[in-house]
Amino acid sequence: MEYERHAWVEVDLDAVGRNLRTLRALTAPGTLFMAVVKADAYGHGAVPVARAALGAGADRLGVATVEEALELREAGVAAPVQILSEPPASSAALLVRNGITPAVFSPEFARALSAAAVAAGETARFHLKIDTGMSRIGVLPEAAAEMALQLRALPGIRMEGAFTHFATADVPGDWGYERQLERFRRALLKLKSEGIDAGIVSAANSAATILHPESHFGMVRCGIALYGLHPAPSTYGRIELVPAMSVEARVSRVQRVGMGEGVSYGFTWSSPAPVTIATLPLGYADGVPRIASNKMDVLIGGTRCRQVGRVCMDQLMAEVPRGTGVRPGDEAVVVGTQGGETITMDELADHAQTINYELSCAFSRRLRRRYRSSTV
Repeated sequence: MEYERHAWVEVDLDAVGRNLRTLRALTAPGTLFMAVVKADAYGHGAVPVARAALGAGADRLGVATVEEALELREAGVAAPVQILSEPPASSAALLVRNGITPAVFSPEFARALSAAAVAAGETARFHLKIDTGMSRIGVLPEAAAEMALQLRALPGIRMEGAFTHFATADVPGDWGYERQLERFRRALLKLKSEGIDAGIVSAANSAATILHPESHFGMVRCGIALYGLHPAPSTYGRIELVPAMSVEARVSRVQRVGMGEGVSYGFTWSSPAPVTIATLPLGYADGVPRIASNKMDVLIGGTRCRQVGRVCMDQLMAEVPRGTGVRPGDEAVVVGTQGGETITMDELADHAQTINYELSCAFSRRLRRRYRSSTV
């Protein structure tokens, strides 16, 4: 490629593999591992991350939508792919044709999946989603066995597993987590009493995988931690994770600004003295949160530089401390490490009054992904 934009996201695929192995070491032998690569692998790139995760020992992949599953299949990924929600009934034939495993919790979708499987001469696998307290999607625990019996009567489909999702697994000692776990266990016992094999049972997200070994069952499903980001403050100190994403750019302009001069829209910041301002060619259209304006830092030459003025759609500006040399073309870091300094996704999320999940997903595809790995 002759032209490369001077703003990008770098993804360390070796870090993904290392995090997966670290997480898997928390589980008992024989426990399956699902690498959750929904939302374009939380902004890291679904296909490269999926391949790295499978290479590091993941057993299957988790996505949120039919489109995400098809992207993996079209890239030649043959591993089991599971959709963690129930897709529209109109997708049933696509799922069967591509060997994609959906969640099921409604008779309507189950009938569509059955009809598509019979028409194709296939047996479609599904996982029964049980709503133990999120009040989001799924069949209620007390109705799970009855639903499973209805589904067993449909031709062409087979229940491969059953799963739930925790709302507060990241809060140590939370009663809500305990209640959800107990509801799930009761639902599984009822399935067993009705002669139904629940198959692959899963409940643990990243937080539960780290904090609650009793929730691991037959498979854990890890998303955010796979990317080296902690699901909550409660997991710090419990496990060492390596961030896989950094956000970088090259300085596009350097100028001296006199005392009292404003910077960016609305002049929300004015120079208290003559200072050097560096402009970086990325902004909120790339995922840098505008709400973090005048609060966040960037790294230039291994030095923290305060971002000043409002973050623009395509640009942001930073005040360069006296004594720090900077020229156009110098590399700058919005998230990541330079020299002895690091700006974490959590730090930027704090300034944006949000969580690291949202920010990693928000760094848009307008920022080209660069991948590095010792195996490539």
